[in-house]
Amino acid sequence: MPADMQSKIQSSTQQKPRRPVVAIIGGGVSGGGVAYHLVKLTDGDAPEIKVFEPRPMLGRGLAYDTADPAHRINVPAAKMSLQPDDAEEFQRWVEANHAVRDDPEARRENGQLFPRRRVFGDYVGSLLQPFLKSGAIAHRRATVTALRHNGDGWTILDDKGGRTEADIVAIATSHPPPVAPGRLAAILGDHPRFVADTTKPGALEVVRPGDRVLVIGNGLTAADVIASLARNGHEGPIVAISRRGLRSRGHAAIAQEPFGDFVAELSFSAVALLRKVKLTIRQAAEQGMTWHAVIDQVRTQGHDLWRALPVAERQRIVRHLRPFWDVHRFRIAPQVEAALDTAIDAGRLEILAASVAGAEIDGETIRVSLQPRRARESRTQEFDAVIVTTGPAHGGILQTQPWLSELEREGYLALDPSGLGLACSEHSEAMGPDGRVTPSLLISGPLARGTFGELMGLPQISEHALFVAREIAEKLKTAAAR
Repeated sequence: MPADMQSKIQSSTQQKPRRPVVAIIGGGVSGGGVAYHLVKLTDGDAPEIKVFEPRPMLGRGLAYDTADPAHRINVPAAKMSLQPDDAEEFQRWVEANHAVRDDPEARRENGQLFPRRRVFGDYVGSLLQPFLKSGAIAHRRATVTALRHNGDGWTILDDKGGRTEADIVAIATSHPPPVAPGRLAAILGDHPRFVADTTKPGALEVVRPGDRVLVIGNGLTAADVIASLARNGHEGPIVAISRRGLRSRGHAAIAQEPFGDFVAELSFSAVALLRKVKLTIRQAAEQGMTWHAVIDQVRTQGHDLWRALPVAERQRIVRHLRPFWDVHRFRIAPQVEAALDTAIDAGRLEILAASVAGAEIDGETIRVSLQPRRARESRTQEFDAVIVTTGPAHGGILQTQPWLSELEREGYLALDPSGLGLACSEHSEAMGPDGRVTPSLLISGPLARGTFGELMGLPQISEHALFVAREIAEKLKTAAAR
């Protein structure tokens, strides 16, 4: 056989090297963002990227899959983007696609845009669509049921009977659902107007226009619920309770640049950091600025601030200061703020610093014993509906899905000591209870905030998605060079 013919045969029988597989569990902004940035970072040498997401569209996730017209983005559109280096991309997309033409309330008098939340999901989906169409990203519409380490990689089983082998896995799942306080869920579980999870479609439809409503929680979810009830025609009285009775704040009337510097001289205790924040707020006021600018700077420098704090101080912040941080950092859209103000002015909404001391059902009436903060005696009040809006129960994330519990038992996952999510390294690699790091298992999004600090706002989620994509790209590059 001629040498050149033999060479051709050998060449044709040689198999191309297998492309590495990256699996992303969760296809919301965190997971979709990792997939999007990973494709762009590895252009020309991209791995197989498979995103497990049961929803029909990638990019929405829990936050942006809502069809409720009262649910709006809580950050001006000009600060919302999947591109950390192009903050105004979403606003340009809204304008170019006339995405708020049927929503006159979206544009405020100062020119800022606060579109409905679903519009942002449309935007993220539009960025992912070309890569889905080309096959650079594969959307597996299934729920993961098992994730098992198999030597150098991972085996993923799903509820559609699928079996996927992956070299690297990124966990980008949704927040865990809220948990009703105490024994409330057991007592009220069968009541037709006990709403334990407001994220379920149509959850608020059980509330009638004149119902007396108890809302447990006073954060962003509570504000959304009250705005949704108003839009649905609810006119009954509402009592919203939380331990400190703090309601979510709105945005500054005039946009301001972040003010202050908290990293030049880092604080190593919760008390020292709090004092510095208070001092900086006073300094900002002397220059005609509001607290909004200071909190924005704390958020911007949050990762460095968080890293400098010992674990015990992080836990102290979570235990004592987190409610104050949440209501100032996570601001509500002007439309939602107006709904709350209107209800308060009309005497329909009472915001109370209290906790639930007990509850009982009498027919369809719910009799609740409320314990006001700093009061000796409780007060009993009757309601027709009770709605839980206490926020994600991050401390129970490992019990929300069997495969997460299994990974915990096998030593691959553990709760972060601060109780804010899953333990991970500074490279966002999953960390077990013994501190052992698994380089091929990464955590993306809010579940990593125990290590990275502020990871709840969209700008930080976008930055972290890019960070995780870079970490994965570097791992693939290193493996290819071996």
